[in-house]
Amino acid sequence: MPTPFPGMDPYLEQSGLWKQVHADLIVHIRQYLVPVLQPNYYVAIEQYTQLSILPPNDRSTGIPDVAVVISPPRGGNGQPTATMTLAQPVVKYKPLVAELPWVEKVINRYLEIRDSKSHEVVTAIEILSPVNKMSGRTEYQRKRLKILASETHLIEIDLLRSGEPPDMKIAATNDYRIIVSRSGLRPNADVYLFSVRDPIPEFPIPLRPSEAEPELPLNEILHKLYDLSGYAMMIDYLQPPKPALSQVEDAAWARELIAAHVS
Repeated sequence: MPTPFPGMDPYLEQSGLWKQVHADLIVHIRQYLVPVLQPNYYVAIEQYTQLSILPPNDRSTGIPDVAVVISPPRGGNGQPTATMTLAQPVVKYKPLVAELPWVEKVINRYLEIRDSKSHEVVTAIEILSPVNKMSGRTEYQRKRLKILASETHLIEIDLLRSGEPPDMKIAATNDYRIIVSRSGLRPNADVYLFSVRDPIPEFPIPLRPSEAEPELPLNEILHKLYDLSGYAMMIDYLQPPKPALSQVEDAAWARELIAAHVS
């Protein structure tokens, strides 16, 4: 069963499913590029670890998130309970339980196109995850700046509406974006903006100067993955996507699209 959406399916963004989509995209983009780039290049899957800080659950207790409140237990006469020793009375305190932020290690995988002879990294391809755009944004920005200061081309694929987009100065915005930063043209970069209503645009893969830049048909790859991985079995299209579509018109359009698809 194909996705009802022409491009990025917003239901794939939900947290429980996106991890699988991200992993599938890494593998299948690599499988597509390997025969296209041989024999001059090979494509490697690399990874790095980030710390994702999840805030404490809001239980509406009125107790500060990280505060430990200590109060002495009371005896029957309303006084602290004391244990007599030869030295002095010892008051026993009973602590309350506080919930601290939860720190989770997140493994982020990305692709590197390397020269077959020198093994030098020519192009890095990042598919952004929620931690890149939210709790681990600062750490990802540091990694990004190192690439931007090098001779490596950078491609950033952002198929998530939640979180802050990568830093850039641009006069427009949209639901999704693909950034192609060629090392020789920095600080300028090509940005492909598209909405939930649009097919994902094809975009070039920069290589060595004067070499032809093959295009990546990401829309085709994602839609094939949708069928191969059985994503339809993991989605309830009767519920709104998470996060919800921000535009009222887009939400109404999506409901009509889904109704026609399932009828």
